[in-house]
Amino acid sequence: MTHTLSGVTPLPHLGIIRVEGDDAATFLQGQLTHDFVLLGPLEARLAAYCTAKGRIQASFIGIKRGPADILLVCSRDILPATLKRLSMFVLRAKAKLRDASAEFDLWGLAGQAAQDAAPGEQTPWSRADQGDASIVRLYPADGQPRSLWIAPASAPAPAGTAIDHGAWLWGEVRSGIATVTTPIVEAFVPQMLNYESVGGVNFKKGCYPGQEVVARSQFRGTLKRRAYLAHAALRLEAGQEVFHESDSGQPCGLVAQAAATPGGGWDAIVSIQISASNGGTLTAGSPQGPALALQPPPYPLLADV
Repeated sequence: MTHTLSGVTPLPHLGIIRVEGDDAATFLQGQLTHDFVLLGPLEARLAAYCTAKGRIQASFIGIKRGPADILLVCSRDILPATLKRLSMFVLRAKAKLRDASAEFDLWGLAGQAAQDAAPGEQTPWSRADQGDASIVRLYPADGQPRSLWIAPASAPAPAGTAIDHGAWLWGEVRSGIATVTTPIVEAFVPQMLNYESVGGVNFKKGCYPGQEVVARSQFRGTLKRRAYLAHAALRLEAGQEVFHESDSGQPCGLVAQAAATPGGGWDAIVSIQISASNGGTLTAGSPQGPALALQPPPYPLLADV
């Protein structure tokens, strides 16, 4: 059943790392999975920050406020550790990083509120500015437009009816694009969350930590896990193991993100072995845990090369 999601809500679970300086874009170019040198004023970037083994330790939505001013929106719970680690690699680059969460307000816009704030084609990762606010169009949830509103803390709030923060989190899950939080740090390579299919990986850019692993997963057919949507009657949480009835002693995947469903139960993004998606009972938490009803991701996957 589809639930209409329309209105606005503040997003206190997200924070911002601000990268300033003449080398801001080139520094991030060498650290993240997407191209920040070519990032234009009408675009945003979904990007991952990987370990040397290609495992995602943070995910971002990035925009340029100016040629030497980039904002990276991420989950607030991983921000301090991510900021510390990124800062270790600045070295001689003309770039300064800081936690700028208090300097900006972040709002989620859904349905008509998203359409009204940035009319026109709702192409994901496109951007529109309204005064001092930047509006990033996100992937939809069950066909409902969604946007991220980024504005200085002194700016007026976006127009729209207030919606519950939990409803926004549910829409995030239904969009099929997981945000990395503490329970899943270093659990996945980008393709295990379908990032290469939703604009989160650029295979033509230069090197970054873990690039060889990410490229090998894409081009040598070694990828064995994908992200899917799932529903359960009982509570689901990020980091829970997922089990298939064919092998109750070995998990086949993890819950990447979960939220309560307005109509009852819980929805989740689960990353599981592709072979486990072809039928049979899936459960979360343990072999005796709540059963998962699996759905395909709500967007097409790039064909394996």
